[in-house]
Amino acid sequence: MKKVVSISGGQTSAYLAANYPADDYVFALIRTSDKSCEFKDRKLAAKVEERIQMPFVGTLEDDVIINTIFDLEQYLGKAINWVSGITYDDVVKYKGGWLPNKLHRYCTTEMKIKPLFEWWQKKFNVPVQMMIGFRANEQSRAKRMLEKTNTDGILEYKAIVGKRGNQNKWAMVAWQKPVFPLIDDAIFKDDIQRYWMDKPVRFAKANNCVGCFHRSIGLLKAMSEIYPEKLAWFAKQEGGKNGYWRSDLSYQKIIESNMQFTFDFEESGCDSGYCGIS
Repeated sequence: MKKVVSISGGQTSAYLAANYPADDYVFALIRTSDKSCEFKDRKLAAKVEERIQMPFVGTLEDDVIINTIFDLEQYLGKAINWVSGITYDDVVKYKGGWLPNKLHRYCTTEMKIKPLFEWWQKKFNVPVQMMIGFRANEQSRAKRMLEKTNTDGILEYKAIVGKRGNQNKWAMVAWQKPVFPLIDDAIFKDDIQRYWMDKPVRFAKANNCVGCFHRSIGLLKAMSEIYPEKLAWFAKQEGGKNGYWRSDLSYQKIIESNMQFTFDFEESGCDSGYCGIS
C-alpha cells in the first residue's frame, strides 16, 4: 500500500513529511476569486497557477502558507502535489448557501477532502496509507477518525462511479487507511517546534482560513488586523440566507470592536493535513 502525507502548511504535517518517508505528498489550496484578497506576489502566484492548473487570485488562509509549501519542497528535495477545488466564494454560493459552522462543515469536504480524493482517484484509485498529523496528545481525535472507517480500517468517500441512464451513479469508495505516526512515536507539539527552530521553512502563525469558525473571538480580531481584507470577505458573506458564523455575534462586530483580547495563535488550528476535520 502506497504511503501519502497530506500537508496543511503548518509545522505538524510538515514534520510528518520531513521525518516519515512517503511515496507522495499533497497540499490542498483554498482559493478565493475576490480581488480584494489578491495574493500580492504575482510572480509567485503564477507559479501556484502552474501547480494547480487553474486561476489563483488569492487564498483565504494566511498568505505565508504559500511560501511554506515552496520552502518545504526545497527542504525536502521532493515535489509536493498541489490540488484545489472550487473557490470558497463558489462553495458558499452553490454548495452551502450559508457560512460554514460547527453543524455544517462543508468547507472541509468541498475544499480539502474532495480535491484530495479526486487527486487520489486519478493517481492511485486503490487504497493508500494516509499519514495523519495528530500529535501524541490527540488520541481522541484519532479514535474519532478510526470510528468512521469501514471493516477494513479504510475511510470511504461518496463519489460518482458511473451513469445509470441519464443519472449519476453514486457509491462509497474506499480510498485511505489513516495512520498516526506521531501518536505511535509519542511526538508532542514542543518536539515539533524544536525541530523547525533552525530550519529554512517559513510558517504562518495560525493555520486554516483566517475567518475559520473554529477560532475564538480574540484570534478572529487579531486576524482582522493582520488581514483586514480577508475578514471583510467573511463579513460580506453574512446576513440574509447565508446566516451568521454564530448566533450571538457577527464578523462585522468583531472587526469594529475596540475590545482587547488575549489569545493563542495556535489555539484552534488543525495541522493534521486536513482542515477542521474531526
